[in-house]
Amino acid sequence: MEFTGINYLAVLAAAATSFVFGAVYYTALAKPWMAALGKTEEEVKAGAGPALYIVTAVAQLVMAFMLAGVMGHLGSVTMGVTGGLTTAFFVWLGFVATTLVVNHGFQGAKRSLTVIDGGHWLGGLLIQGAVIGLFGV
Repeated sequence: MEFTGINYLAVLAAAATSFVFGAVYYTALAKPWMAALGKTEEEVKAGAGPALYIVTAVAQLVMAFMLAGVMGHLGSVTMGVTGGLTTAFFVWLGFVATTLVVNHGFQGAKRSLTVIDGGHWLGGLLIQGAVIGLFGV
């Protein structure tokens, strides 16, 4: 299967920058996030082995690839950084935010967890959209 029009360098850069953003974001919000999650630092560290970071990196790569695909299908509407940011916001709003609200609601999670996690995915997608828009699809 060939994905014509996908800038693979843009996808890699977008995935890498959003991965780094996630690390910085959750480091800065570690205490409120753990409180919202209802876990201690030891419990979180016990479940966060190297495999989880590999899965996270692959997930960021898939997300960036799919965002580039959406942007490519939308064409000239998504050109440039502004188009990338706009597309990323609507992808977040339509798919990520809605999924988080439903899943966290049924899991009985605190609203603060949804806000923190939603902020992470919004920031990550906006970064990806900006990078892909800057490099070009």
